[in-house]
Amino acid sequence: MSLKKSFSKETNKCTVTFTVTPEEAGGAQTVNIAGDFNSWSSTDTPLKKGKNGNFSVKIELEADREYQFRYLFDGCRWENDWKADKYIPAPYSNADNSVVVTKKI
Repeated sequence: MSLKKSFSKETNKCTVTFTVTPEEAGGAQTVNIAGDFNSWSSTDTPLKKGKNGNFSVKIELEADREYQFRYLFDGCRWENDWKADKYIPAPYSNADNSVVVTKKI
């Protein structure tokens, strides 16, 4: 799993590319991402499967913020991003949420 960030000076936005490799997906046929940026919808933001087998999606986010998120594999298995910027306890379960920080370093 990986997070790639690109910043726009003109719009104060950060485009984040979320990527999950086939190995990380563990044989899953679908991968969705749910988080602060999509009201935690488990269906609104699917990752597209590329020719190389990677699942990915680009999401434009406000810069200088932190967003919690998790991946949902095949509609039933939740996972964190192994390379998230940090993790924080989820408010409604005994799990952690991944966090992407959109602050330019």
